[in-house]
Amino acid sequence: MKPLLNSRRSFLATATSITIALPRLPLIGKPVKTPEFSFIIVSDTHLGRKDNDSAARQWKKTATELAKAPGDFILHLGDVVDQGRELQYPIYQGIRDTIGKPVHEIPGNHDPAELFAKHLRKDIDTAFDHQGVRFVLFNNASTESHDGFLTSKQIQWIDEQCAEAKQRGLLVVLCTHVPVHNNRHPDRGWYVKPKDGQKEFYEAVAKHAPNVVGLFHGHFHNGLRGWNDRAPMYEICFPSVIYNLNRKLEEQKAPGFNPNEFRPGYVHAQCKDGQLHLQYRVTGGEASIEKKWKVA
Repeated sequence: MKPLLNSRRSFLATATSITIALPRLPLIGKPVKTPEFSFIIVSDTHLGRKDNDSAARQWKKTATELAKAPGDFILHLGDVVDQGRELQYPIYQGIRDTIGKPVHEIPGNHDPAELFAKHLRKDIDTAFDHQGVRFVLFNNASTESHDGFLTSKQIQWIDEQCAEAKQRGLLVVLCTHVPVHNNRHPDRGWYVKPKDGQKEFYEAVAKHAPNVVGLFHGHFHNGLRGWNDRAPMYEICFPSVIYNLNRKLEEQKAPGFNPNEFRPGYVHAQCKDGQLHLQYRVTGGEASIEKKWKVA
């Protein structure tokens, strides 16, 4: 099957699906079994925003749904609290613990690294394997900027994680807060600039194609915002639990895709039949958008 690349018309014509065909990954000369499992992606809970409990109440409402939703674990793509409010971390944790599923967080630009390490996870950059997929989580955010930053040491570590996964025949999903992909007006213009590790990062990841299938971000508060010009790796910003904004990117023909759904919510991801199905679920509502992304 020919992959759908950077075609805005193709995206709009298919309306709810994008399918990318990838080769099966060999391990000692044998094809790896297609992964079959589900998980959930949340981002930008911002507890303490505007110095009131509205974000905590929204997180609690979402957590109640997550506890009932299918999924082996949850990825949280950053900005756990707002403006580094330390007293909000225990509140976040108390609500998180009611979900009853493992939650893997990364810091956002609102999460000072030292507070994240103190309250959530000492080893901030981490990785775990699940059902044939390696999830690599790394911090590229700073409280001093909306842009992202990657050090040479981090890029080397990411390279090593991808290399080991490739050797073992695992797919790889990279998870961080700030997008790496270029985005300018009418977009937000927040990303890892070339001087801050963008070029070196892409060079490292490219060595491990086609195993690296996704680069997941939070940060944008734009619903599902993404790019597929580096297929088979999709670069996707996920919706915020608390609020999202419509920047009318489709109307302005911005590169990539930004489906018309901006209510607060989360995404249910299901690996099945060689595809990764992404459903944007509005908190308190029905699943509203589904994308299909072939992963094997």
